[in-house]
Order: sequence, then C-alpha cells, then structure tokens
Amino acid sequence: MVTCYLRYVIDPSRLKEFEAYGKMWIPLVEKFGGTHHGYFLPSEGANNIALAMFTFPSLAEYERYRQQSMDDAACQAAFKYAEDTRCIVSYERSFFRPVFA
Repeated sequence: MVTCYLRYVIDPSRLKEFEAYGKMWIPLVEKFGGTHHGYFLPSEGANNIALAMFTFPSLAEYERYRQQSMDDAACQAAFKYAEDTRCIVSYERSFFRPVFA
C-alpha cells in the first residue's frame, strides 16, 4: 500500500476554482483503483496551502494510474482546467507507507 501526499501552493483568489479541480480528481483516482482521502483546503493559518491524499494498493498500481491518466479524456480535462484557471501555483508530491500495530 502506498499513499500519495500532495502539497499545493494555490492562488488564494482562486480557491473556488481549486475546490472544483479537487472535486474533479476524487472520482478519477477511484476510477483507476485508488482510494481518495480528500482535498484539504485552507481554513486557519496560511491561505495558500492545500493538501490531498490518496492511496493505491502498490506503487505499481499508482504508476499504472499515472500512465492511464495521460490517455483519459476526463483526466486531461482536469489538467487543462487547472492550467486555464491558474489556481495551482506549484505542488510537491511525496509517498508514504502505513505502519500498523
């Protein structure tokens, strides 16, 4: 199991657009076999940082999702929406594995 953690720097004046972008991706990740844990938008503190997390059964499954998303019309539309609205300034991606008792 691998969880992808995304930390976004967003344009705070385009928060509604970023929220719409996040709502596009949740079902898309799930369509390709992942479990989305949601987008987390600014509330208190910094107004330009947002987070997202989703899990795939393995890194190989995540990589398959990445490859398939490049050919998926809905994924490409989501990428284009972010580009057109300029709601994302930058992002960084990290991967984690859980530890259970």
